Amino acid sequence: MLNPFSRLARSANAWVSKQQPRYNHHSTAAALLERGTSNGIGEPQDVTVTGFVRSVRKQKQRAFVALGDGSSYKPLQALVHPDQADGLSNGVAVTISGEWRPSPADKRQSHELHAREIKIMGQHDSTNYPLQKKYHTPEFLRTLPHLRQRLPFNSLLLRLRSQTIASFNEFFSRHDYVQTHPPIITSSDCEGAGEAFTLNPQNDSPIQNSKPCMEGVATPFFRAPKYLTVSSQLHLEATAQAVGKVWTLSPTFRAEKSDTTRHLSEFYMLEAEIVFIDSLEQLMDIVETMLRTVVQRLQQNGLATEILSARSSAPVEANEPSISMEILEQRWMKLVEGPWPRLTYSDAIKYLQTAANTDKIQFKFPPTYEAGLHGEHERYLARQIGSGSPVFITDYPVAQKPFYMAPSLDSSGNSGSSPTVSCFDLLVPDACEIIGGSMREYRLENLLLSMRRQGIKLGKEYQRLLEPNNQDAYDSAPDSGNLDWYADLRRFGSVPHGGFGLGFDRLLCYLAGVPNIKDVVGFPRWYGKCDC
Repeated sequence: MLNPFSRLARSANAWVSKQQPRYNHHSTAAALLERGTSNGIGEPQDVTVTGFVRSVRKQKQRAFVALGDGSSYKPLQALVHPDQADGLSNGVAVTISGEWRPSPADKRQSHELHAREIKIMGQHDSTNYPLQKKYHTPEFLRTLPHLRQRLPFNSLLLRLRSQTIASFNEFFSRHDYVQTHPPIITSSDCEGAGEAFTLNPQNDSPIQNSKPCMEGVATPFFRAPKYLTVSSQLHLEATAQAVGKVWTLSPTFRAEKSDTTRHLSEFYMLEAEIVFIDSLEQLMDIVETMLRTVVQRLQQNGLATEILSARSSAPVEANEPSISMEILEQRWMKLVEGPWPRLTYSDAIKYLQTAANTDKIQFKFPPTYEAGLHGEHERYLARQIGSGSPVFITDYPVAQKPFYMAPSLDSSGNSGSSPTVSCFDLLVPDACEIIGGSMREYRLENLLLSMRRQGIKLGKEYQRLLEPNNQDAYDSAPDSGNLDWYADLRRFGSVPHGGFGLGFDRLLCYLAGVPNIKDVVGFPRWYGKCDC
């Protein structure tokens, strides 16, 4: 008997086959450049390419057009008749048909496109085009987020982002993680830092957008204040208890009134949660394997080579080339090498204090156990301890971390100044922290005590569980707290688990050698800036 699914598959393949001729197949610049250099093609081939003109160089008998379509950092060179170059200028969108031939002088590329036909595809105001063929500062380019992505280095950053996402996806899929889509609108500030954006309807009035619960007072859209998420962690913990291992790459929002090279108001976080693990060492092993695998994948597909090539040539269109090719090459190499050093927060403070006391370095902020690690401390640790490789700093004081972290299993290495939690920050040279993770507190009573210490209100039911004989506390408690649902995860089928969050845009900065996070995001938002 014929399998009905086999019949369905044949029908689907037949339909796809019929549809294929409708597509207009154009060659990409990357494919042609790769074909010309790797396969030794000597015979001319008819090709059609589309893209934007990067430059035009005219001579008496011929003209050279540098064409880019975003698929390659290097431009494709087209040889055209001077009459065909009329109307061509930097930024014009064109379709060029012709023959792909070996170049007689292959200093720039082994092959070139001998144009037979050129079509200008749309209007272009070349006189007022702001991205002329000259150097533009990063500050100027940030005023043109809708146009700057066309520049060769910026389009390379877009492909780096895309390929990095694909590599993470491949890693998690291979290790049986389930990708999820947690909510962006939440009922709480996960980090407890009070830096969340509050969500309100555009025209919040009692008449138009809500039903009045009393005269002149409007009922909020969600009945209570809601926020844009600062982390997906809490929701991922709930999802992980259903399928074991989960991950997400989601937008995250922080209402920090700061304008630094490391912070944005909207950015992407890659977060993962894993159940049935019971040690921080296991969690750090997962993180180290993940990053090393992703970077190796990027090296294999040639993006690392393109990034290094872009930095070595330092073209005028690129962002400020403050990171040399040698330093960038070392970054990639150290990410692949291992194992990465691991030391406790207490040992890190002692190391910094010894360095300061022996005049090896002078810090603006003296390192102390209570004050925490500043950026200058993190940079020094990454340079000295890791010698250029990432460094795990573990077991921070409980006062410096959020309520959901589990206590350290072994506090023998700490100074005794305060209890610590089972957590880590992964530091890299220059960029400082790019990943933070911890074991989560999975015992109900311990979690409730931690929540109360950090001022998180418990609902009546959980207040009664925590203090059954404290009637006053019960009477003053709300009927339900914003995080009662989170406490339910410990009350019903609790399990040891842990997770981490990676600042995705910071990682891209580090891999590309871009010093400012605003320059690896297509449309960056920061305090005072959200233009388009």
